[in-house]
Amino acid sequence: MKLYPAIDLKHNRCVRLSQGKFEHEKVYDQDPFKVAKRWLDEGATFLHIIDLDGAKDNDMINLPAIKNINTLSIPMQVGGGIRSLKRIETLLKEGINRVIIGTMALDNMAMLKTALKRFPGQIIVSIDAKKGKVLSHGWQKDTNISALNLASTLENIGIKTIIYTDIEKDGMLKGPNLEAYKTLVEKTNLEIIAAGGITTLDDLKSLEAIGVFGAIIGKALYEEKIDLKEALQCLQDASSRA
Repeated sequence: MKLYPAIDLKHNRCVRLSQGKFEHEKVYDQDPFKVAKRWLDEGATFLHIIDLDGAKDNDMINLPAIKNINTLSIPMQVGGGIRSLKRIETLLKEGINRVIIGTMALDNMAMLKTALKRFPGQIIVSIDAKKGKVLSHGWQKDTNISALNLASTLENIGIKTIIYTDIEKDGMLKGPNLEAYKTLVEKTNLEIIAAGGITTLDDLKSLEAIGVFGAIIGKALYEEKIDLKEALQCLQDASSRA
């Protein structure tokens, strides 16, 4: 199972939110590059970058921080406010490995299909859900769309990988929604990347045991609940035993 240290950007700073609420912001570092370098030095092989301002206000004020992190030459996936082909192209031209689509998958499926054809292998979709229903526009807008139904639709149009975030778990350090991930693994053939609530090594082991492809770790790293080196070694040891 792959691990993706998360760096959430707000006004070019590294922050974390709780349950996606912008009023519940905690700044962890004024220099996201320094944070990215730390995760790279501790063994990270892929970073998960979210532009919170882009998700909320649809601007790209965090592009300087993203470009700076990208000088480290570590693979990155970037999301937040990517709702046009032009924005996808802007990020990919900067050398970003893949972009994360969220709201576009709900508002403009035709554009998503075009993106899949134009940028093969560089598009993944994030499903952000609360009580099994999808939220959009930076978690600010409710929908009545079933997360499982959306995942099935995405698989049918050619998406290979999704990120699934349980919003109620996100940033709460109370463990992931294992049942939701188990259902997605069993009912789709998608590569599932889990996000939200991952707090301990046991959480990671539980996710790997049910066949989850990857896990995004955010607050647990910043609050030192999980040591990245230890987590990577633990998963590597488990893989070698298997």
